[in-house]
Order: sequence, then C-alpha cells, then structure tokens
Amino acid sequence: MARLPRVVIGAPASGHGKTTLASGLMAALRARGRSVAPAKVGPDYIDPGYHSLATGRPGRNLDPVLCGEDRIVPLLLHGAAGADLAIIEGVMGLFDGQFNTDGFGSTAHVAKLTRSPVVLVVDISHTSRTVAAWVHGLATFDPAVRIAGVILNKAGSQRHADEAVRAMQETGVPVLGVLTRDSGIIAPSRHLGLVPVAERAEAAGEIDRLVELLAAEIDLDHLIAIAESAPPLDGHAWDPVAEVTHVQGEPLIAVAGGRAFTFRYPENTELLTAAGCRIVEFDPLTDAALPQKTAGILLGGGFPEVYAESLAANASLSADLAARVRAGTPTVAECAGLLYLARTLDEHAMAGVLPAEAAMHAKLTLGYRTAIAPADTLLAAAGTRAKGHEFHRTRIDPAAGDAPAWLLDGRPDGFGGASMHASYLHLHWAGFPDMARRFAAAAADYSVRISPEGAQ
Repeated sequence: MARLPRVVIGAPASGHGKTTLASGLMAALRARGRSVAPAKVGPDYIDPGYHSLATGRPGRNLDPVLCGEDRIVPLLLHGAAGADLAIIEGVMGLFDGQFNTDGFGSTAHVAKLTRSPVVLVVDISHTSRTVAAWVHGLATFDPAVRIAGVILNKAGSQRHADEAVRAMQETGVPVLGVLTRDSGIIAPSRHLGLVPVAERAEAAGEIDRLVELLAAEIDLDHLIAIAESAPPLDGHAWDPVAEVTHVQGEPLIAVAGGRAFTFRYPENTELLTAAGCRIVEFDPLTDAALPQKTAGILLGGGFPEVYAESLAANASLSADLAARVRAGTPTVAECAGLLYLARTLDEHAMAGVLPAEAAMHAKLTLGYRTAIAPADTLLAAAGTRAKGHEFHRTRIDPAAGDAPAWLLDGRPDGFGGASMHASYLHLHWAGFPDMARRFAAAAADYSVRISPEGAQ
C-alpha cells in the first residue's frame, strides 16, 4: 500500500478555470515548502507544461484510453516519487469521457481509479444560487466520486459571492474560496488551446502572482486536509526499466525541443533512457546541425505552423536532418514532426524527406484513434493495435504514402518503413512499451554502423 495525499481538480465543463487554478494551487503549495507532483487527465500536452513550471517537476498525463486502466495508479505513483502530495487536473466536464463509453477516460473515471477526492472549480460569472444545484447534481450523479470541496471562480462582486456561498451551504460541500472576475490570470489561447508555457517568457511571473492571490483567497489548509483524506493506494510505481530491454553502446537519440516542438510525454524518453539510450535535445529553430553521433531522431508534436518561416530559414539543420533520415537514421515523427519532414508547410520549405505538402486547414481534427500497423515498421510489427490521439488543424497531401505508418480507424495515415515512422498520431509509450524497445534496438544497431570511423 502506498500513502500519497492527492486531490483531483475538476469542473462542470471546460472553460471554468481548471488549468489556471490547478497550476496556481500547485505553485502555492510549493511556496509553502511542499513538493507537489502534477498530473493531467487525458492526452493534453499544453497544461502539463504549466504544471511543470508551477512545481519544478515533469508534467505528466493519466489517460486510461492511451495507457489502460491498470497503468493509471502505477504512473501516478511513478510521477509522485519523492513528492508530498499530488494534484491531478481534470479534463472537460467531470463526467465527460470518450464517446459511447459511459465516461471512460473522464476526470471522474480517473478519480475513481486513483480513489482521489475531487475539488470542483465552478465559474459563477453567469449565475449565483444555481451553482448549488450544479454542485449538488455533480456530487450525487455517481456516489463513487467524492466531491470534497468547491472553489467559486469569477464572482462579479462581494454581494454576488456571498449569495453563491449561502446557496452552497445547502449542499454540504464546503467552499474553499472565491475568486473575483477580475482577479484571474488567464493564459492566452490560439488554434489548439492555450499557448505553451515554453513560448511565454511572462508565464513565470503570472504563476508568482497566482501564488499571492490564492494564498490570500483559498483555504490551502483545507485543501491539504482533503488531499490527506485520500486512502492508501494499492500497487507499485511504474518502472520504465522493467518495461524495456537494455541495449548496448548508449545510442544517442536526438529529440526535437524548443518553442516549435513542445509536445512530449516524459515517459517516452524515460523508456528510451531505461533502455540505455542517451537523450540529447536539439532546437530546430536555432541549431545548425544534429548532435554528433546521432543514432536515432525523435520529432514530437508542437506548433511548427507558427514557426514555419523560422524553420525554413534554418536551412542548415533541415539539410542535415534530411541527409541523416535518408541515410537510414531511425526516425520517429509525430504530428509536428510529420509536418517538418514534408516538402513544405504553408508553402515554406521544410526538410523535404517526405513526398508531401502540408498546410493549415479550417477544420480541427481531434480525437482518440485505434491504430493498426499494416506492415512491419520501425515502431510496430504488422497487425499491432494501439490507441493514440490526433490533435491538429493542418492537413498533409497525400495523407499517406505507399507504405502508411498506420491505419487510423481504417484510413491510411503517414509514412512507415524499417527506419522511419511518421504519422499524425500521438502515442504514449507507457501503454505500448514495445515501441520504445523497437526504437532503442534500431538506434543501437545504427550506432554500431556509424561508429567509430563513420560517426555522423
């Protein structure tokens, strides 16, 4: 049994202020000397960036769809190693999960899997007494989900706040604090949600102001007491070493980072490290070449469409990347990485490895996908089934090559082969560790080929 004080921050719907409040609470508790482990329900990459800034620890995801129900508690314990408590930010509305699954993958689902109490954040800007009915309904909809407190957000005045607090007394759910409409600090958004923290120099200052605000307005002692009321957890922490086979030679994996490539699940690189790989980050916006002795390339997600002109201007790195991929360097590209390997993105020249053109599109592509490998590739054996997530407003033409990386719900997607796997699909390798094993093994084999005389 593992003792981990913890609380889930949920809401009736998106837009009530979960990310702002969760990040602020994490930072406020850290300012009190607590080591806070952050987590986010669902596949989102951006919110964990704010969590990481607030806590000084990696932002992590708890997603039963991507990783399976049995891995949620182990992943939580892994991410919380050495921490005093965990704060888990929910996704969408409390009971909103994958369609046609009765809420599978929802905040409530993860709260039940982790046996965590829930504190609701409720925007009361367009209501007053009715907030009590909302909270009462959420608290009674599923008796297995314990609503332990509520934070009222965006009150218009003290009179407005007092009316809502009085109504809440009828529910028996305690109010931990009230924030006024003009006190919240909201991160700017764009076409895929919040702007990532890595692109915002002012984000740290905003977190500091949130700490001051929440310390004054929220009963943090009560929040800690709620977290400490969570029962012990059955199970053991997820161990990446137990999931992979160790390879020889410490192959170097070059991982895209910087402002344009901010989407990455930390467990993916932890698995590669556990397999014996050496992770070195490079910035496609500024670095002239990939690291010496690169034996594998990992191009994750992000916003290359925002930085397309700057990526195109760094012709030196594009040429080096293209040469290495064509030479057979094992390469995994997800979403942004797929776009970067195309000929063009919004008519700006990219690396030109893939025979395809990419461009922004008005329609958002969003959702979980069932992926099947149509043939043996770098990441998967033929017939492999996996769960992944798509999230983009770009399109690539053609959408797939003669050898697609995946069939996503039956449609071909991306470009696959023995040394390259490029697709729109985001994957959490903790749910499919064989992908890390295959990539690490391919990088180790390639490292032998280029060493010592032929090191690139």
